[in-house]
Amino acid sequence: MEDIAIKVQDVSKLYKLYDKPSDRLKESLGLSKKMRYKEHYALHNVSFDVKRGETVGIIGTNGSGKSTILKIITGVLNPTSGSIQINGRISALLELGAGFNMEYTGLENVYLNGTMIGFSREEIDAKLHDILEFADIGDFVNQPVKTYSSGMFVRLAFAVAINIDPEILIVDEALSVGDVFFQAKCYKKFEEFKKQGKTVLFVSHDLGSVNKYCDRVVLLNRGVKMAEGAPKEMIDLYKKVLTHHEDTEQTESSTENSAETEITNWKIKMQENPKKSVYGTGDADIFDYCIMDEDKHITNIVNKGDSFSIKMKVKFHREIADPILAFTIRDKQGTEIAGTNTMYENVNVGAVKAGDVREITFTQKMDLKGGEYLLCLGCTGFENGNFEVYNRLYEICNIQVISSKNIVGYYDMNSSVEVK
Repeated sequence: MEDIAIKVQDVSKLYKLYDKPSDRLKESLGLSKKMRYKEHYALHNVSFDVKRGETVGIIGTNGSGKSTILKIITGVLNPTSGSIQINGRISALLELGAGFNMEYTGLENVYLNGTMIGFSREEIDAKLHDILEFADIGDFVNQPVKTYSSGMFVRLAFAVAINIDPEILIVDEALSVGDVFFQAKCYKKFEEFKKQGKTVLFVSHDLGSVNKYCDRVVLLNRGVKMAEGAPKEMIDLYKKVLTHHEDTEQTESSTENSAETEITNWKIKMQENPKKSVYGTGDADIFDYCIMDEDKHITNIVNKGDSFSIKMKVKFHREIADPILAFTIRDKQGTEIAGTNTMYENVNVGAVKAGDVREITFTQKMDLKGGEYLLCLGCTGFENGNFEVYNRLYEICNIQVISSKNIVGYYDMNSSVEVK
């Protein structure tokens, strides 16, 4: 056990889900003889070790139990069964600023938060310069945190958590706070931890960072440890989980004689946005779509530098002289950052009649920086000089770009650097 920093042994977390509050009350008072709840395992018999000096990533879909296992490791939650053994002092970047008092000044909250973690005033005094320099919020440190912007708040909270000099660092998506320059500072600090031989347990949806920083990765799926191993192997397996590869193989083979299933078999493998926006005249219908990586696998995940394709199938409900098919990529704030259409690419779709179906493929190289983006699809055209929107699917799904290289802005300039 001397070389083990964290040992997770057969950990399960069971929640009881009641249909209505009265059922919970009846059971607590012993008034009901039958079970009035459904059992939901957020985690089920999960086991893994983290060695001293090792950086281990945890990945998985939403609801797979990633945050739950971190909360159990840090003592925020108790497991239903199983055990956790920790060897070393932990600093956790889970819910930044959760222990802050909004009425206190930033400086007072530094001491409050440090004390809650378990440090003496003298130890906090020794770290104060590094904390304030890292947060870089100037004289606002002497103002109540209720007056801070959200950016200032997370900068201070992050600075406190990461400058405490722990033996074990627990990180849950916290490296994505602030602007690009503050994020660069956070990653530099993260790299310093690795060089110092600190133990890091890292949960993130940023698979590029997982691939770059982690020595080993644990893949969770629906509360169960699916596998663990080298980052690239686990990310490839995760891509299959995201596209429901295992779930859909049998479905597709059993319905291969169905014409309807055959022509709509792309989007069932995509992670579609439940809050997508769909509008248009209805004269055309983008009834199927997908993203394909360079190996022709349907996926929401694309490696930076790889070739990838955006495909869509469109059915037309009336005669249109020359429809225009398009895609646009937006950032998470909704800013359009890339895209093209058949008109810009000088591709003539040609006249279509009611009932006609067209399949369109846009193929290009992925040069966007690593991160999450949103895909929009459209079918439009010009009639009698007027612009018509036949069908648009706004923010229909996400595109996650995996990159191990940091850049400024959206696009990699692919610069060649020479030093003499």
